[in-house]
Amino acid sequence: MKHILITLAFLFLASCTGKPSFDQPALSDRKLDLEQFFDGRLQAYGQFQDRFGKVRQRFAVDITGDWDGEILTLTEDFTYESGATEQRVWRLVKTGEDTWRGTADGVIGEAAGRESADRFNWRYTIDLPQPDKGGVLRAEFDDWMWLLSDDRLLNIAYVERFGIRLGTVTITFEKQ
Repeated sequence: MKHILITLAFLFLASCTGKPSFDQPALSDRKLDLEQFFDGRLQAYGQFQDRFGKVRQRFAVDITGDWDGEILTLTEDFTYESGATEQRVWRLVKTGEDTWRGTADGVIGEAAGRESADRFNWRYTIDLPQPDKGGVLRAEFDDWMWLLSDDRLLNIAYVERFGIRLGTVTITFEKQ
């Protein structure tokens, strides 16, 4: 019983580690405009690390973005290190000067996002395919993006389930 309580306490503390906030000052004078950055072709590389820091999955993503003045459509073609592939198509709608909402297959309800200076925060719940386990994993994403240069963006997503951090996804995007 003692070991179970220690494990639960550790998992709780691991899920409470800090996250970015719009209260933190911007580190640059860049302005992120999602519709401009993601319009066109992009290449991204990323990995998932579990809550203990172990890299569990690596992937590359070919992205085609299309901003038609109302909807930003992102077609993401994932290739995982294992050789598996997946496609996700996001449809984002700008709802205000700095706010967005969006949908994609697997997203429960709608994703909601906000831009501020060089940052974007995007939150959503999604059912992620788990082909090796024959099902899906429902997880909450708290996705943060920072514009590093005109053609580079860093994305760190904090992945949770039932309020407990499962890990983080780190992705770099580069315009082609």
